[in-house]
Amino acid sequence: MILRREKRTVPQLNTTSTADISFILLVFFLVMTSMDVDKGLQRMLPPADDATEQVTDVSRSNVLQLEITPESRLLADGEALDVSRLRSRVVAFVGNDGSARRRMIMLDVARSASYDAYFNVQNEIVAAYRLLRDSYSKRVYGKAYVLCTPEQREAVRSVYPQRITETILGGREGGAR
Repeated sequence: MILRREKRTVPQLNTTSTADISFILLVFFLVMTSMDVDKGLQRMLPPADDATEQVTDVSRSNVLQLEITPESRLLADGEALDVSRLRSRVVAFVGNDGSARRRMIMLDVARSASYDAYFNVQNEIVAAYRLLRDSYSKRVYGKAYVLCTPEQREAVRSVYPQRITETILGGREGGAR
C-alpha cells in the first residue's frame, strides 16, 4: 500500500476587516488629537466701500496716541508705558468726565514689532472697554454687561463706543487699517 501525502494548504489570515480597523483608528486619532489654536483678534472690519469713509476732526485732548516701536516697546503720548498699566490708562482716558463718545485711541504699529506686543496691547484696550461697559451696565441696569439684553448692550456701546484707529509704520502699505 502506498501512502499518499495529502497536499496541505497553509492557513491564511482573514484580512477583510483590517481596512475597517485601520480606518476606525485613523478617525479616532484625528478626533482625539488636540490642535493648537493660534492667537488672533476678533474684529468686525468696516465695509470695503470707500464711500462710507468719514473724515473727522478730533481735538488733540480727545486722542490717546499709542505707539508700538520696532523694539516692541509701548509708548503712550510719547512716553514709555508698561503694557500691564495700559488698561488703567485707557480706563482713565476714556472714562474721564463723561466724554467717552469723543475719545479716540490712535495706535501706530511698527511693521517690525512683534505680534505678541501688538496682541497684548489690543487685549488690554479691549479689556479696558469691557471694564468700562461692565461698570456702566451695573450702575444703570443693575447687572453685568454680558447679562444685558441686546438693546441694553447697544445703549451701553453707544455710551462707550470703541473708537480705535490703527496705522502701520515703516512699510510699503502705510495707512489706516
